[in-house]
Amino acid sequence: MAALAAVTALSVQGCAPAGPADADSVTASHVVTIAQAQAEFATLTKNIDEAAAQANETLGLTYLTGAAYFQASAQYTAQISESIPLTRYRYSHLTYLVPSLSRFPEWFAVEASRSTITNGHASAPVETLLLFSRQKASLDWTLAGQTVLSRKLPALAMDHGYVIPVSTTDPELLLRPDVVGATQAAVVDEGPSAPAASVVASGPQTDGLYAAQAAQARADSAQQLQYSWLLQGSTFPQVGLRLRNGGALVLYGMYLNTTTQHPNLVAGTPIKVPAGFFPLFAAPTEVGYHAVYANWTYQYAAIDPLASTRGARLQVIAAQGSPTLGHAY
Repeated sequence: MAALAAVTALSVQGCAPAGPADADSVTASHVVTIAQAQAEFATLTKNIDEAAAQANETLGLTYLTGAAYFQASAQYTAQISESIPLTRYRYSHLTYLVPSLSRFPEWFAVEASRSTITNGHASAPVETLLLFSRQKASLDWTLAGQTVLSRKLPALAMDHGYVIPVSTTDPELLLRPDVVGATQAAVVDEGPSAPAASVVASGPQTDGLYAAQAAQARADSAQQLQYSWLLQGSTFPQVGLRLRNGGALVLYGMYLNTTTQHPNLVAGTPIKVPAGFFPLFAAPTEVGYHAVYANWTYQYAAIDPLASTRGARLQVIAAQGSPTLGHAY
């Protein structure tokens, strides 16, 4: 814990501006303080880790909501079915991104180097954003999402060590934050020809994800099967952080729903189950004579630039997706 405290102190100092007003200068608008965020992060990550070490998936899930809950629930189910120890993480080099809030819902984010612990050994770390949320006073804090960064975070606007939250309906941005997910989905579902493609940057989670799904559809068609997909919005917590250049960093979650079926759902030879989904079936006797449904849950982070920015496009800069629901009949 002493090492964690030392890293925490350095991270907070690193994100606070120089001068007499530092990260400990709290005003009435800071209903979530940096000190509180530090304490909640330490408590929640410790509780989640201890539950995983004890193979107590039920307890571990009580500390999670949003995309984090669906991803961990499916991951735990698969690991238990295969007698694999539950996934554990180690976090280091923490930077707290605590917003100036005056009311619920409360939230904060943490940028961290995350290593996966396997048989007592830590993997190479990946830069990760973690989102913590408390929706109302009667509820506890939970980990709502984790997403892996593909690039360095852009510079954030700061106010006495606190980040500045962005409204979901901000009209100055290229896209209102509450339609960021839907705009990304239009490109994933329809491809580069979609009108939305003109405002969404190319990348693995936009036209790249469309290309992967379209390739799967072509492969299934060659087997006389029909494949369809839909990137769909969710009710997971969504937050925005103001960037120094006036844009926003938006964190949000999505579902990717896929179906592989025989034409008109007539019975046929068993359809192959995608990797990672069989343990998620409600019953091991499920066989895809008609169709196989394989759904994913994603946590994303995207840069939403100012509408006035020349050549402005939405950039998805972080993603974490995993199988979360499988069914066959």
